[in-house]
Amino acid sequence: MDFRFAERKDVPLILYFIKELAAYEKMLDEVVATEEILEQWLFEKNKAEVIFSMEDGVETGFALFFHNFSTFLGRSGVYLEDLYVKPEYRGKGYGKGLLKKLAEIAVERGCGRLEWWCLDWNKPSIDFYLSLGAQPMEDWTVYRIAGDTLKQLAEG
Repeated sequence: MDFRFAERKDVPLILYFIKELAAYEKMLDEVVATEEILEQWLFEKNKAEVIFSMEDGVETGFALFFHNFSTFLGRSGVYLEDLYVKPEYRGKGYGKGLLKKLAEIAVERGCGRLEWWCLDWNKPSIDFYLSLGAQPMEDWTVYRIAGDTLKQLAEG
């Protein structure tokens, strides 16, 4: 199994994968990202990275990730924002391969952990993550401020 990091020319493909994931998660109507926005944030501001899993020169899946920081560990971690494998390649080890590659990246970079969120209804993914030894963070609740609420908070 091969992997490669995304390049600027891959922005349309990255957006394709994001939309495919959003459709799977029944959230396609929430995608407002454009190629221009992705190019700016991924390749000009360098705020996230993308790796692709490959088979015979074809991208089979992708993972979009960035670094976060644990004050308790005193080091960065890798936060996986999106993981998606095309339906025709599922069950062939690409999802596990992408997570293994991310674990390798985390270890190579001296990170203390690899973490992500998963929708509560996504039992196939939850079972898969548990099979890899991932632990659900049951004592934690995710909070979010976005959109107009974010602007209102920023403005005081």
